[in-house]
Amino acid sequence: MVIKAEIKDMNIVAGLAVLMWDNHSANELADDFSKILSTGKAQFFLKYETDIPVGFAQCQLRYDYVEGTETSPVGYLEGIFIKKEYRNKGYAKELLEECERWAKSMGCQEFASDCEADNSDSFHFHKAVSFTEANRIICFTKKL
Repeated sequence: MVIKAEIKDMNIVAGLAVLMWDNHSANELADDFSKILSTGKAQFFLKYETDIPVGFAQCQLRYDYVEGTETSPVGYLEGIFIKKEYRNKGYAKELLEECERWAKSMGCQEFASDCEADNSDSFHFHKAVSFTEANRIICFTKKL
């Protein structure tokens, strides 16, 4: 079962998200996610197997330019994660479909995402669920 997460669910979402974004604490993510959700321009979904939360997805509306798109706002998959032992069951695809439905209900005509260049699992997932690669870039920074 996939549910639309509410503020009360942000600790559960954060507990899953910290497994993917381990450079943050669960408390920090729960606070950030609560603020993001309260804007009305983002949504989180939770995937449960029986009563166990096994994955989540975060999607948002982006109004700035999104590589490869022509409209605004664009629905954007900010993050998607399924616990390792629950992968390859179609759960990530279910979460993505909920994100896409939400974006469409918010007036989006396009949906986009990204992944790190070395994240082959994410790359293959995106290709498997019909995303088209728009561009490849390498970003640079330096301290001034």
